[in-house]
Amino acid sequence: MLTLLAISLATTLVAAGPCDIYASGDTPCVAAHSTTRALYSDYSNPLYQVQRSSDGTTADILPVSAGGIADSGAQDTFCKGTSCYISIIYDQSGNGNDLTRAPAGGFDGPGPDGSDNLASATDAPVTLNGQTVYGVLVSPGTGYRNDKTKGIATGDAAEGMYAVLDGTHYNDQCCFDYGNAEVSNTDTGAGHMEAIYFGNSKYWGSGAGDGPWIMADLENGLFSGQGAKNNAGDPTITARFVTAVVKGEANQWAIRGGDAAADKALSTYYSGVRPDGYNPMIKEGAIILGIGGDNSNGAQGTFYEGVMTSGYPSDETEDAVQADILAAKYAA
Repeated sequence: MLTLLAISLATTLVAAGPCDIYASGDTPCVAAHSTTRALYSDYSNPLYQVQRSSDGTTADILPVSAGGIADSGAQDTFCKGTSCYISIIYDQSGNGNDLTRAPAGGFDGPGPDGSDNLASATDAPVTLNGQTVYGVLVSPGTGYRNDKTKGIATGDAAEGMYAVLDGTHYNDQCCFDYGNAEVSNTDTGAGHMEAIYFGNSKYWGSGAGDGPWIMADLENGLFSGQGAKNNAGDPTITARFVTAVVKGEANQWAIRGGDAAADKALSTYYSGVRPDGYNPMIKEGAIILGIGGDNSNGAQGTFYEGVMTSGYPSDETEDAVQADILAAKYAA
């Protein structure tokens, strides 16, 4: 069951979005991305941009009101009679950490210049409080990135992140990630990443059962616990909507998770010291979505919303964010 604090915050959704909650916990958002809703109670600027395939024209999609859900009706009107792609996922934090088409890196994408595909703007419909909005469906070869960011943790600096994902859309390829990665688009070594991973790859590490699992991509390894191995404390995920959390600071990191549509608090799957060879971390501060740090792009998944913070959020702050997510009422 949710804590009284979480329940209180859930009942005042219009007064506090996820990034308002993180700010109240002294761990402000430094990047905030969503195609489904505003993540600040007063945010009224564009959430994302769509591009028509028929003529290449673009349109920004805003929330229906400050702090509200995306105006999917505006997208439907703009895209009527043709297909549309998500060309920009805007950063709501004010830092300008927008996500755009990922360029080539250690692995090439399917584009003629090695860049990745853009996601269809209509392939991941869901409802929030009964109103239709669209997520970001990542097929193999699709990916987003920003290598020139502001405010994202580098080196061994503390950070947190969460993402709301489709728990039924995944594979065992590398790597459906959201989080901190290399600025060079190449693998620069262990500890140069800190990102949420979701899928059932067993190549580097795994959790209990057959997966999928929430793990951390720390570069040169997906970690479900302290060691690069099977960690039974990291459970197979069975929820349709998943809240996935990874956070890290000096020689301490954690994986947390829970059902993003059921009345349940987050659980902690791992909290402890860094893996051997990962202390201190050497984070570089790029942001990726749907791909690995070297642009490995064989994975699939669906992203609805997520943020990155400055500082190591408390469990209580994350539990309050989970309450806010539950109040948004994600449904298939």
